Amino acid sequence: MRPGTPRFISKRLKEAREARGISAVSLSDLVGVSKQAISQYENNKLSPRPEVLEKIASRLNIPITYFKHSNEINMGTIFFRSRSTATKSARIRAERRYGWLRIIDLYLRKFVSFPKVNFPKFDMPKDPKQISNKQIEEIAIETRRFWSIPDGEPIDNMVSLLEQNGYVIARDELGAEKLDAFSDVNQLDLNSTQYIILGSDKNISVRSRFDAAHEYAHLILHSNIDKSYLNRTVEYKLIEEQAHRFAGAFLLPANAFAIDFYSANLDALLALKPKWKISIAMMIKRSEDLNFITSEQARWLWINLSKRGWKLKEPLDDEIEIEQPLLLKRAIELLEEKNLQTRQDILFNIPLIPTDIEKIANLVPGYLIEYKLKENAQVITLKPRSNIKHSSNNTTKNNQSQILKFPKKQ
Repeated sequence: MRPGTPRFISKRLKEAREARGISAVSLSDLVGVSKQAISQYENNKLSPRPEVLEKIASRLNIPITYFKHSNEINMGTIFFRSRSTATKSARIRAERRYGWLRIIDLYLRKFVSFPKVNFPKFDMPKDPKQISNKQIEEIAIETRRFWSIPDGEPIDNMVSLLEQNGYVIARDELGAEKLDAFSDVNQLDLNSTQYIILGSDKNISVRSRFDAAHEYAHLILHSNIDKSYLNRTVEYKLIEEQAHRFAGAFLLPANAFAIDFYSANLDALLALKPKWKISIAMMIKRSEDLNFITSEQARWLWINLSKRGWKLKEPLDDEIEIEQPLLLKRAIELLEEKNLQTRQDILFNIPLIPTDIEKIANLVPGYLIEYKLKENAQVITLKPRSNIKHSSNNTTKNNQSQILKFPKKQ
């Protein structure tokens, strides 16, 4: 019997295959082995010979080192926008690629201290049916005040706001119409870093902002809920509706909207879009939720939205800039800038191909192909600009940390 590959970890093969959206049958055809062999590799019953593993790595476009990567990632509760059968394969693929984000994040934390977690905490029930709309509206306002955001002030950059306060966010192609974003809520430790993946498929800023606020809502509203509710259709729908309500209330507070709202027509709502960076569709829903308009008026607005062709794409969607996550990107760039790690070091230590790292970390395509020599290693600190005082050269007295400039707090 021929020996297998030393230190091969069976679960990594399934992870890599699912991340690429390839079935076991398809992979067996690509590699030239039986489906049963792939199954045995994935279930730790057989280790592939080195030449077979090379073919697997080549076909999946994954470094061989990935299949020997021993660090385990502990995931919390994953909140998906859709749990339908149609998106099951997309959800699995997304979860696997989210695991890759965590690998990148874990590596960077060896050198970088990210912004500290700074979330308000509310005593929320385990049963989502016990959460009222009135309570959601109040919590949204309290959350804004916790971060010193006036009720009447639009949030300029939702992604940056979350990154400043302890989130790690990435944009990635999720590959499903109903899968816009998802988040990982660590229910056991709300003082730990939280994670959000925003879909880059649609590339519409107002939708992406709303997605970010929606995923944040799960942390605020649903961190205490019993996980069994996520598998119940009625309760899961309610959980999603509550996150929608919070996102609307957080991005467009009721009192401020009441002042700006002057007419129940699409053109009036369009005039508010540049200020609040909220979709017209969301404003229709928000108007009805707050009883600014009747259900009949809402129905008329939805009909007209469809007639104008605005249901899939609204005016200004191409003009409002998409909010990009910057935390991982700046951390990687700073490693090189401070001679802590070269690009070659990064590729050597992160068991992913350059293009996957670049996509997940929002780096410029091709960034990791250029190598530089590694010099000294030290630990640096990334801090939000609004929380620190800094000197003209942006370094601490002992020069052991580097300040990362974030936009001013929204």
